[in-house]
This record gives sequence, C-alpha cells and structure tokens, in this order.
Amino acid sequence: MKSIINFLAMSTLCSLIIISSCGDDDDTTVTDAADEATVVDADSDGVVDTADTCADTSEGTNVDENGCDLITDDITTDCITSTAANDIAVIACQYYNDDALTVVVGETTITITSTNEPDHKSMYYDTSNPLFEAYSEPENEDFYKNPNKITAMNYTFTLPRFPQAATNNEDTPFGPMGVSINSVVFYNQQAAPGDDILEELNTFDQYEGHPTNTGSYHYHIEPTWLTEIKGDSTFLGLLLDGFPVYGPVESGVTLTNDDLDDYHGHTSATTDFPEGIYHYHITADLPWINGGEFYGTSGNVTQ
Repeated sequence: MKSIINFLAMSTLCSLIIISSCGDDDDTTVTDAADEATVVDADSDGVVDTADTCADTSEGTNVDENGCDLITDDITTDCITSTAANDIAVIACQYYNDDALTVVVGETTITITSTNEPDHKSMYYDTSNPLFEAYSEPENEDFYKNPNKITAMNYTFTLPRFPQAATNNEDTPFGPMGVSINSVVFYNQQAAPGDDILEELNTFDQYEGHPTNTGSYHYHIEPTWLTEIKGDSTFLGLLLDGFPVYGPVESGVTLTNDDLDDYHGHTSATTDFPEGIYHYHITADLPWINGGEFYGTSGNVTQ
C-alpha cells in the first residue's frame, strides 16, 4: 500500500524531565506517572500520545504508525478535505499504482516518489516482464520501435500544496515536468536535441508512451491508458507547479487549444474543485499538455 500521509496539525512532543531523588516514595510516583503516559491515547486513534505526531485525528480515522491520516487508493473518500480552494491535498489519494510510487502530503508541499514504471502493457518492457506485449501499427508505415527499454527510475517530486500563479513564468524543463497518477512522468512538447517530436510520435507504444535512452518512460501526449480506465475528463496528474492536469473533455465538451490560454490551461470548476482552480488540459494537438511555460511557481524534481 502506498503511503500518503497528512502532516497537518503536527503536535509538539514534550519530553518529561524526571529528576530522581533518594526517597523510595518519590521514585514510585514518577515511575507510575511515566507508565501511565505510555498508554494514553487522547484522540482514540490507536496510537499512544507519546508516539502520536498528529494528536487531533478523529476517532476511527485510518492512521499510520505516527497517528497521521493514512489515505489508501481503495477508498477515495479518504482524500483529505480542505477549506482552501487551491489545496491539492484533496486529490492526492487519486494517485495509485502503489508498487511504483508514494505520495506524502506535507504542510505546504506534496512529495511524490516514483519509479516511473507504467501499470499497463508496453512493447518497451523487457520480454521477461509480465507487462510486455508486442505492438505494431499496420496503418502507419512510419511506425517503428525505438531501441530503448523501460528502466525503473528514482524520481522525487516536491510540489507546492497550494499552487499559485507565478510572477515570472519558468520554461518547462527537458525531462520530467510532472507526474501522472500511475507514476509515469510527463514530458513537454520537445524532442531530444537533434530529433523531431513529430517523428517521435511514430515510436509511441500501445498507450502513447516511450522510453528515453536512459530508460525513462514518459508521456508527451494523452496517456490513453488513463483516459480509458478513468475517463476522458479525469484528473491525470500534477505538473511541477502543483497545478493539476485533466483529460481532454470538460463538461461534456472536447476541448481544443483555442479553449485554453498560452500555458495550455484555464480556470474553471472541476469535480474535484467545485469553486474553481487553474488546471491544464490535454488536447489532441501540439503542444498537447503544456504550452512551454508553467502557469505557477515550479517545485522541483530530483533523481
């Protein structure tokens, strides 16, 4: 099970300083108080106060060993509720593929670690992998398989939990610019130096991804596996600035680039954010996911 942990309302753990005296009665009193402190569970979450770093959880809350909310991908109602209109924590539980990622919701950041291994079949998996499946596009005479294979990566994304519009908009990087809900990273609309992104389209696998020469599998365009199993208007992942990416359909309408701004998004209500939030949309045409710059202030990714 992936670990998605809410560190809000962190309590301060106090140390009880015990000063010993020579009298037996004093020693007995201190020992009894210490013993009693080790079994107190004030918020009735099953974690004693001396080990509980989230001391105000409600009785019956599913918690981790530290007493903090534990979100599972099986129960979407366990998503963290929030009164902030731009709190990305409310959709953190929609990340899944626990074998490949973890999501930790902090006070001001969301940290996502990813091995970047898709949960769907691909011609780029090693033939010994259960998810390997050969693939071809007989109607595309230019289709070919690149020589690379999917390799487990070690990405750590640190994103703003409460994203905001940037004063100075940064270019998206060459490499991961975000991470999808199944652990696979998003790349922008650029190809490797010397390559043509429109030519690279001919190398995409069954679900429109492919790996680099280092084995980093990624999506440049709509991840059709996700829109097939989750829906074409679903939340698909987050970019480095913390703003969400949604599928190509909104309110029953398939969007085009003309419906979006220069960053390839807009502000409107979504199922997850009924009060409205800025978000990106994937469209069928270049630049597909993002216009080349982040709308918000970027977090970072390390490997």
